[in-house]
Amino acid sequence: MDTLTLWLATGLGVGFMPVAPGTFGSLWGLPLAWWLGAKAPGRQATLIAIMALLAVPVCHWASAQYFAGGDAGSIVLDEIVAFPLALLGLTLSGRPAARQLPWLALAFGLFRVFDALKPPPVSWAEVLPGGVGIVADDLVAAGLAWLCMALLIRAWRRYRRA
Repeated sequence: MDTLTLWLATGLGVGFMPVAPGTFGSLWGLPLAWWLGAKAPGRQATLIAIMALLAVPVCHWASAQYFAGGDAGSIVLDEIVAFPLALLGLTLSGRPAARQLPWLALAFGLFRVFDALKPPPVSWAEVLPGGVGIVADDLVAAGLAWLCMALLIRAWRRYRRA
């Protein structure tokens, strides 16, 4: 069970990449977001919430057992489960944004920027204790990416109508 938890927390070992483990780990979130994009927004939100809640104890345990506490760069499950939030319910031309590669890529880039730079309120969420803080900062980063995406999609729609 210990090994399984460690492998989940590190994204099947991707978190052990020597460079940018959070970015490489977040790549697992792309197919997850694609898959969730085919579901109704309410179902998307429910599944993201369940995954995030399950990620809290996994990340907490891995942090405490293997990484001396804190949000170690090798723990990437938080990025994986949070990324789909950046596209939750967003549609363009009647299709989910998560199912359109340019929008999926843009959301990924925005999420990574917010997660890496940790502007407030991302940095505020990061100070929460244990697994809650490990997962919460990524959810806030994904929420900020969602806000940017929603504004960009709205602007794109207006541009296309003009």
